[in-house]
Amino acid sequence: MEQMVKILCRNNGATIDVPAGSTLEDIYAKLGLEMKFGPINAHVNNKVEGMHYRVYASKDVEFLDITSSSGSRAYTRSLFFVLCKAAHALFKPCKVAIDIPVSNGYYVNLNIGRPVTIEDAGAIRRKMKEIIDAAIPIHRHETSTQEAIQLFDSLHNRSKVKLLKSTGKLYTIYYDIDGYVDYYYGSLLTNTSQLYLFGVEKYFDGLLLRLPSREHPDELGEMTHQDKMFGIFKEHHQWQDILGLRTVGDLNEAILTGRSSQLIQIGEALQEKKISKIADEIAMRKGIKMVLIAGPSSSGKTTTCKRLSVQLAVNGIKPIGISLDDYFLDRDLTPRDEKGEFDFEHLHALNLPLFNEQLNALFRGEEVELPRYDFTSGKSKKSGKKLKLHDDEILVVEGIHALNPELTAQIPQEQIFRVYASALTTILLDNHNYIPTTDNRLLRRIIRDHKYRGVSALETIRRWSSVRAGENKWIFPYQENADAMFNTAMLFELAVIKSQAETLLEQVPEDCDEYAEAYRLLKFLKYFKPIPETQIPPTSLLREFLGGSSFEY
Repeated sequence: MEQMVKILCRNNGATIDVPAGSTLEDIYAKLGLEMKFGPINAHVNNKVEGMHYRVYASKDVEFLDITSSSGSRAYTRSLFFVLCKAAHALFKPCKVAIDIPVSNGYYVNLNIGRPVTIEDAGAIRRKMKEIIDAAIPIHRHETSTQEAIQLFDSLHNRSKVKLLKSTGKLYTIYYDIDGYVDYYYGSLLTNTSQLYLFGVEKYFDGLLLRLPSREHPDELGEMTHQDKMFGIFKEHHQWQDILGLRTVGDLNEAILTGRSSQLIQIGEALQEKKISKIADEIAMRKGIKMVLIAGPSSSGKTTTCKRLSVQLAVNGIKPIGISLDDYFLDRDLTPRDEKGEFDFEHLHALNLPLFNEQLNALFRGEEVELPRYDFTSGKSKKSGKKLKLHDDEILVVEGIHALNPELTAQIPQEQIFRVYASALTTILLDNHNYIPTTDNRLLRRIIRDHKYRGVSALETIRRWSSVRAGENKWIFPYQENADAMFNTAMLFELAVIKSQAETLLEQVPEDCDEYAEAYRLLKFLKYFKPIPETQIPPTSLLREFLGGSSFEY
């Protein structure tokens, strides 16, 4: 008698019995669900699984489409796979690195022994479409890690060999499309035909792989000019060459051979040198009266502000800090969001006329009394703190709206220097597996929220989507307005924050929706060999999150 298992579908609340060993694809077909942009993968007992996954016991299942973060990642990885197959079919020799998230897509470093042309981009686009139109199954294979290492070693794929050797896993999953094999650290689609929309363009010296918009999945994400952002990524690649680190396999090898202390010393020195250069540029620009520092959540804006202030002092400039938080409007005047709740991240939650009036008065040499916002009463009050700006002083203002032109619309722009700070992760798992910059920031925030705000990892994960929505609205559209960009991510940092992050993620209970994200991050962190945080100096930007900083916050 055939063994049956019970499936509770969270999409429609239906419960069905299916034969043990059924794939998620089989279950989806039996349920008769209709998802225009899915299913891509599913939550199975609050763990993300691909549609290849077989069920041998009763499960709760929620199918996900491309509008979900998990679905979007799986679709993107599958596109990477098809692009790599197409490139290797067209060019010999050929090395592909999926490199930088930029312009609502991914920069692809295509090494084919000569400069990449527009014609090359067109050829790859056509070959990818041919593979997709052929509806080729994407097969999932599970084998011993040793056999996987031998397989990728025979294909001369050193970045994957290094990564797999350092994982300590007994078994490894890899995929193939019509004999072309690759390794990805998350689920993929089951057939190339499910890739319904993509774009490939010539971009700088490589390619841009364009993706469907999560908000409008039947459209490609809009191409935006991010030349400054691209430049800062390229700068960090030069740093990686200095350190000899491009992938996590390289990092793990360095840690295991006792070179972590040297990596930290050089990495910290490179970061300090960059801050020093920004301070030098500010000092050389005559007439600068104010430095604005912006960046998304957990980007390290506060420490960037403090370290930049030190370097400004070295240049004979006295930095005077002003908090945008003190310019909040009275709570009853605060704009509300679509749910009718106060939107404190809205630009017009700030008293912009007062801010501009006081800044212009200061720049004219007048004295002003700064406001103080009382968060308990929700009222703006006089602080009693008087301020007058002297010739050797510069205002330093940090906040999420600092690069928004409307914030300082009434101030002469030649008096302002803008800095954008963000954790732009540049190290790769391997050449075909990028590390999302948002994962880096989320892990930082989980640690910081627990340590300084008493907030659990579960609650931080729960709030993260709304935080990201605010960033997309109020921060990212203005990042190219910066006069200087500063990457706060350290090439070794995930190995350092790993221990604190794992402890907090393990506390997220399995029976809540946030467990899926906690479990994914825990799996991801297992790729990194740990570095003791005692090796991190007290002036390090990472101390803003880990604790033990010599700066006062």
